[in-house]
Amino acid sequence: MSKLPMDVIADIFNRLPVKSVVRFKALSKPYCSLIDDPDFINDHLSRSVNTRSNLNILLKGLHLYSVEFDSLDNSVPLDYPLSSGAGTEAFGSCNGILAFRLTDKNLALYNPSTRQFRRLPVSEIDPPPGESCKSGYIFYGFGRDVKTNDYKVVRMAKFNKTDDEEDESFFFDYEVKVYNLKNDSWRKITKLPRYLRFMFQFFYHLLHRRGYGVLAGGVLHWVMPPRIEFGMMNKIVGFDLGTEEFIEVPQPDCADKSYLLDVGVLEGRLCAVCNYDQARIDVWVMKDYGVKESWTPLLSVQTTRAINTLAFLKPLAYSKDRDKILMEINSQKFVWYDLEKKKMRGVKIGGSPGTFGAEVYIGSLVQVDDPKRIQIEKQKEQEKLKNKSCKKRDDFLSKGFKLVL
Repeated sequence: MSKLPMDVIADIFNRLPVKSVVRFKALSKPYCSLIDDPDFINDHLSRSVNTRSNLNILLKGLHLYSVEFDSLDNSVPLDYPLSSGAGTEAFGSCNGILAFRLTDKNLALYNPSTRQFRRLPVSEIDPPPGESCKSGYIFYGFGRDVKTNDYKVVRMAKFNKTDDEEDESFFFDYEVKVYNLKNDSWRKITKLPRYLRFMFQFFYHLLHRRGYGVLAGGVLHWVMPPRIEFGMMNKIVGFDLGTEEFIEVPQPDCADKSYLLDVGVLEGRLCAVCNYDQARIDVWVMKDYGVKESWTPLLSVQTTRAINTLAFLKPLAYSKDRDKILMEINSQKFVWYDLEKKKMRGVKIGGSPGTFGAEVYIGSLVQVDDPKRIQIEKQKEQEKLKNKSCKKRDDFLSKGFKLVL
């Protein structure tokens, strides 16, 4: 293989699974340089996306598990840097990078294919000046700014009153900060819409991890559920990772307006999940991002003997032939939905937790490692080589003196 031209080797590597490509890095320095090259990383990622290969399902329970999408047979525990004990939450994925939260001050980005990770710098949550309040529920999101090719973490902190008065925390402004991977720093967003104060609803956002942003079209999305007392209906709130501004995303024109709204994503396209009293769920897909008229009905499901209530549904991925969609139901089971027959079939995955949240992530070579840590490791390696060289010199001189004596 060493006699093959490098462009031929690159084409071969480009067709291999991520885990196999990573192992080839140990064979030689030229291979390592090729695989670490940004152009090769982008080509390999693009091929994976276009062929829907290297896909995995992340199961989020008390612990984290991973399942290969092509087989969907058994889940295996996900080994990651913050795995000391239970409680780590994965709040997003993008191009093979997972965003982790252990505590609000312990966040990290991790690529499970390359095992590279970066711990994010701590950024304190600062309450509004002059207000007697403390931080409450925190929304998170993770994605990529397509214009700058920069990965970003969004944190929205809600504030609660600290006294015993009736909680009117929707009158408090949120604090919103954005972390940029390229400069490894946080920035506070000061231009916030007024409706953000009404964003949080306890049961809605705590159930089914609805506080984690859904990435589509370079925008992170959350749902602001209805507030009947204020005459406010469902609202899709977006945060544009390019402009770093909040936007309102148009909703589909559903025939029946009395529904609970969720958002999801299928192959990068935003989905609206309309739940009618836990008896029927309609899923719409936005084919042209931001264009209200592009909302298209995708599927509709109703309760069955096996599924007697539809509390929650999340579309995950198309099958290879695009004739079925894998979905998470009620945070307890997976089903394939046949688009032609309009029927559901259960999927059993060995070793999966009793209740879970599911998310699709792609295997990739995208690098997130901390350059400071890399530099420290290189310095340590250079020190070892220097010490080894000094030892050889000292041994040689020692033997030379013995010969003279």
